[in-house]
Amino acid sequence: MQTSSIWAARHHDSFGEVVRSYWQLTKPRIIPLLLIETAAGMWVAGQGRVGPVLLLVTLLSGTLAAASAQTINCIYDRDIDYDMERTRHRPIPSGRVQPRDALVFALVMAVMSFALLAGFANLLSASLAMAGIAVYIGVYTYWLKRSSPQNIVIGGAAGAIPPLVGWAAVTGDLSLAAWVIFAIVFVWTPPHFWALAMLIQDDYAKVKVPMLPVVVGNQATAKQIWAYTVVLVPLTLLLVYPLGVCGAVYGLSALALGLLFLQKAWQLRGSYDDRDLARGTFKYSIFYMMLLSVAMVIDSLPIVRMGTAAIASALQSVLAAVPMVG
Repeated sequence: MQTSSIWAARHHDSFGEVVRSYWQLTKPRIIPLLLIETAAGMWVAGQGRVGPVLLLVTLLSGTLAAASAQTINCIYDRDIDYDMERTRHRPIPSGRVQPRDALVFALVMAVMSFALLAGFANLLSASLAMAGIAVYIGVYTYWLKRSSPQNIVIGGAAGAIPPLVGWAAVTGDLSLAAWVIFAIVFVWTPPHFWALAMLIQDDYAKVKVPMLPVVVGNQATAKQIWAYTVVLVPLTLLLVYPLGVCGAVYGLSALALGLLFLQKAWQLRGSYDDRDLARGTFKYSIFYMMLLSVAMVIDSLPIVRMGTAAIASALQSVLAAVPMVG
């Protein structure tokens, strides 16, 4: 089929339809989770004290950077998007937006993201945001997505950069704790995405994209999901001990959320062809990261830290008053 016939221009009937098409290019459903991760990094770095202007600018810049990356992804993947029924109606394969126009849109958003972070935060955070775009496009989309079943493992680093952007925006540097948060998102990404890939592997097989379930099957994929989840849960607790940047509220939340994630991953490992279990694991993985990030924010608030310190002090007093036996 000729390329010109695939992406033949189609006129919009209204300005609202134009806006809707460009909005769809950014894959907006993906962005909120990235912003929650960014906010978590900011709040932990700032120990619960983040200026509203810096917060808004950083989140806006993160939105623009993510939208730019997703738009470029849509441009590069327009051929396989056309071949998959699930994605055929996206703006570029449907002809509603031309690749050249989409590229200009993406570049403008990237420049705006860099300028806002460099102007209102610092050069490190702005550079990290651009690095996120580069990794997502260069490493994941261009290099690995169509060539290796490890595509989402290595390329998933792009989705782990937003907390670094948030941390750097507040502090101007990157501590070990910032890299641990990066590692948490990095390790979470494969089980999150592979659970989805188990559901839509036929689409990937059709366009010869070697997602893990396509290459090794559901059983091996489910084992990998379980293995990554086993690593993920103790990794989240490093923020409590030994790093000490998060407290009891986060620690208890991370433990409870992690145990439920382990349960779902174990169930999927035993019933790897159960689509409902795969769907449930995928959906829970989203809530897991959202709630884990929210727990970081809540735990970092000064009033929460004061409350947990007061409770700990009261418990120590009670224990000290209990007579020793023996």
